[in-house]
Amino acid sequence: MRSPVSAAAAGTIEIGGDLVVRRMGFGAMRVTGSGIWGDPPDLAQARETLRRVVELGVNFIDTADSYGPDVSERLIAETLYPYPDDLVIATKAGFLRPGPNRWEMCGRPEHLRAACEGSLRRLKLERIDLYQLHRIDPAVPVEDQLGALKDLQADGKIRHIGLSEVSVAQIARARTIVPIVSVQNRYSLVDRQSEDVLVYCERAGIGFLPWNPLAVGRLAQGGRGLARVASRLGATPAQVALAWLLRRSPVMLAIPGTSSVRHLEENTGGALVKLDDTAFRELAEAHDAR
Repeated sequence: MRSPVSAAAAGTIEIGGDLVVRRMGFGAMRVTGSGIWGDPPDLAQARETLRRVVELGVNFIDTADSYGPDVSERLIAETLYPYPDDLVIATKAGFLRPGPNRWEMCGRPEHLRAACEGSLRRLKLERIDLYQLHRIDPAVPVEDQLGALKDLQADGKIRHIGLSEVSVAQIARARTIVPIVSVQNRYSLVDRQSEDVLVYCERAGIGFLPWNPLAVGRLAQGGRGLARVASRLGATPAQVALAWLLRRSPVMLAIPGTSSVRHLEENTGGALVKLDDTAFRELAEAHDAR
């Protein structure tokens, strides 16, 4: 019997002033092979997971051309196209993939333009709602990188622009070149090094997408106050860790990823977990990693 869980319980966030999505999203990096390279070992399971994403009411999927490479985007389109009217697919560019577990930054304007065209084809879209610069390449002037995205936006090929793994200073600089509607930095209950970036995003009304929200599965194992609070609430440690993120900030858009339907349903169930002030502080103090 299917779980009654729905991502709708997480509430919504407005991205860029015109994209309203549920705050429990899905990260599609793991529907690929080992080393984020090639097809997943079980294609049928990957497709079932993607279908279940939509069934659970998730309407924000985060991916990238470098996941596979190309594999994640291709599987999303093969499985879900034609898309539900409210589904937002965000993708990224800025890496070359010479092999498994190998990532090389590439912010050359010609690469970013070609990457966007490739994502449009694979995703079967005329316009990408949220296009993110995967990294700011230090070897290329930031004006050239964001200028390429600004041109793509002017051409109607992308709707909004986001950044990934950036500092407050980098976001502020980028915003003098082009409007920035989202930031995707590593952040979780046990990794709050981007706290200053989150605070900046809150003040600026910029969506914050925490990647690696379960610390590579570590938080799903519990530990310290997490297991205690989870037991008290009748939830799993992973669900509580995700609920903590949603409680932490109204600009938070969680994007936990998995290739398993079971884990997907468990993660989405985090939207149903409500933390009171006492539980929120208990978790923050027990797992303070700053």
